[in-house]
Amino acid sequence: MITKIIDILAAVVIGVIGYLGYAGIFLLMLVESCGVPMPSEVIMPFSGFLVYKGQLALWVVIIVGTLGNLVGSLLAYWIGYRGGRPLIEKYGKYILISKHDLDLADRWFSKYGQFTVFFGRLLPVVRTYISFPAGIAKMDLKKFSLYTFLGAFLWSWLFAWLGIKMGANWEQIRATLHNFDLAIAIGILVLIALYVWRHIRNRKRHSSTV
Repeated sequence: MITKIIDILAAVVIGVIGYLGYAGIFLLMLVESCGVPMPSEVIMPFSGFLVYKGQLALWVVIIVGTLGNLVGSLLAYWIGYRGGRPLIEKYGKYILISKHDLDLADRWFSKYGQFTVFFGRLLPVVRTYISFPAGIAKMDLKKFSLYTFLGAFLWSWLFAWLGIKMGANWEQIRATLHNFDLAIAIGILVLIALYVWRHIRNRKRHSSTV
């Protein structure tokens, strides 16, 4: 099922970039970093393949991909900044997020936000959603923008370069990364499960002492 969805998204990516060129790369990378699961593991390698064929220029592809990521991330950051915290403070208890958890996130992004954003940009799955918690925690915008740009630049360069090196076999990059994507997703689910378990345990302890 997941493979079929990825195949459909890959077909969309190829069609959009084939029709719009650089504008398509910018649009797709913007959408991906704004929280929509559009696989940049397809976007940038396919763009690199078009560089390999002589249809696009490498550095333009990298810059356009990076800027698309940055703009999409800023949109996601703004959504989290403007509406995220009030919404979670009001309804967070229904999804086991407390004000204490928000305060912890604030302190985390205040101390380690630049590293979290930079390395988050280099991880599949995580890179798509890292901007929302940064916005909710009101991370310094200049730092967020700088480290988002640097992480997105490295990601765009690496996968465009791989697309060039692989040439007509560029799709093998996606196949190779599939298991890694799956491992990241499973890891996130395990962390969520541990988080839920901790909250349930703490609630039971609290109720037993009352």
